[in-house]
Amino acid sequence: MIDALTHTVVPPKLSLWRRWSALPLFSYYNRLVALVLMGNAAYVWLNLQGITVQVMSDMVLVNLSVVILIRQQYVINALFWLATRIPRSWPLRVRRSAAKVYHIGGLHSGAALAATGWFAALFGVQVTRYLHEPGSVSSAWLWVCSTLLSLLLLMVIMAQPGIRGRFHNAFERVHRFAGWGALLLFWGLTLLASVEHASSLLHSGAFWMLVLLTLSIALPWLRLRKVAVEHTRPSGHAVITRFKHTTPFPGSSNAISRHPLLEWHAFANIPAPGEAGFRLIISRAGDWTGRYIEDLPEHVWVKGITTAGVANVETLFKSVVYIATGSGIGPVMPHLLAAQVPIRLIWSTRSPRKTYGDALVEEILLAQPDAVIWDTDERGKPDLVQLAYGAVRLFGAEAVICIANQGLTQRVVAELEARDIPAYGAIWDS
Repeated sequence: MIDALTHTVVPPKLSLWRRWSALPLFSYYNRLVALVLMGNAAYVWLNLQGITVQVMSDMVLVNLSVVILIRQQYVINALFWLATRIPRSWPLRVRRSAAKVYHIGGLHSGAALAATGWFAALFGVQVTRYLHEPGSVSSAWLWVCSTLLSLLLLMVIMAQPGIRGRFHNAFERVHRFAGWGALLLFWGLTLLASVEHASSLLHSGAFWMLVLLTLSIALPWLRLRKVAVEHTRPSGHAVITRFKHTTPFPGSSNAISRHPLLEWHAFANIPAPGEAGFRLIISRAGDWTGRYIEDLPEHVWVKGITTAGVANVETLFKSVVYIATGSGIGPVMPHLLAAQVPIRLIWSTRSPRKTYGDALVEEILLAQPDAVIWDTDERGKPDLVQLAYGAVRLFGAEAVICIANQGLTQRVVAELEARDIPAYGAIWDS
C-alpha cells in the first residue's frame, strides 16, 4: 500500500478559472463574511434617508445576536445535524458544499465587524448631536458608549489572525472578559434608555433579545463542573486522559481547564462503542499541555455542551480518506471506531508505538487493518498531498478530511481542492 501511494503521480492543478472557488480568498468562510457585510451595506443603501438613531441601535442588536447565537453550541450542533441530513444519493457537488458547514464562523466574524461599524456610526451621530445640542444626549450615555466602543474595537483587533495566533492566550481572555463587559454595558444602555424615555422594559424587543443572548452566553458556564480523571502516559510527549462523567457522540469535542476563568483548551472526544465515558489524547504542543503532561491532575474543569467538529461531515460521503498527523489521530479515532462510512487512514507521526503506546496503535489497526501508519523517525516526513491523492484514487474515496497543524492542513486542503477533490480541515477561526 505504501509503495503504491508513494509512486502516485499527482496531476497539475486545474486551470485558474476552473478552480477559483477553491482559492483561500474565496473560501466559504470569507464568502459568509462578505455576505453579512454586503447585506448590511445593502440595507444602508436602500434606507439611506430613513436611518435614525433607533435604526442604528436595532442594527447593532441584530448583528450582535448573530455574533453570539452562531457560536452557541446547540446552534452549531443543529446546523451540523441539518447539513448532514442530505442523502448520499444526492449529487456530489451539493454534498461537498454542505460539508463546508463548519465555515459558519464567517457569519460570526462578519456580524462582529458589522455590529462594531453600526455602533461606531451610532456613537459618532450622538457625539455630533451632543456637541450641537448638549442637552439632547446624556453624559451617562456617552460615557457608557465610549467604553463599550473601546471594548468592541479591542475584540476586533485581537481577533485578527496574525495577532490571535501570536497572542492566543491574550486573545482568549480579551474575548471572554471584554465580551462579558460589553454585554453588561449593553444592559446598562438598555436600562438607561428605559429610564430616560420612561418606557417599560417588558415591552422592549431589545430587552428580550438581551435576555436570550445572556442565557446563551451563560448556559455553558451553568454546566461548569469539576470531574475526576484518570491518565495513561505512554511517553513524555503524550498522555491519554479518561473521563467517566458522560459519554459524548463520536466526532465531538469538549473544552477542559485547570483554571476556568483564565484558560480553556478544546480536545476531540474519543468514545468507544459499548463503553461508558471517553478519552482525550493530549500531546505536548505548548506551555499548557507541557505542564499538563508533567503534572497530571486528578481533576479538571469541564464546561459547555459537547460540540460537533469538522469530521462529522464524513457522513455526507460514500467513502473518506483521513489524513492525520501526530495527536491529530485523536479526532479521527472515534470515526474509525464508529465506522459509519468506509474509511482509509493515513497517519504520519513520530514513533507511534513509543509515543502513544502499543494499546492505542493496536486499537487503530483492529478498527482499520489497512491503515497506513507512517513513522517519520524511520521514513522521514511524507508528501501528504501525494499520499492523500493516491489513497483517493486507489480507494475510490469521495473526500479527504485532514487533521493536522494549521499550516499543513491548509496546504493539503488547498492542493487537493485545486485538483477538484473535496477536502476539509479545521480553519482556526476562533
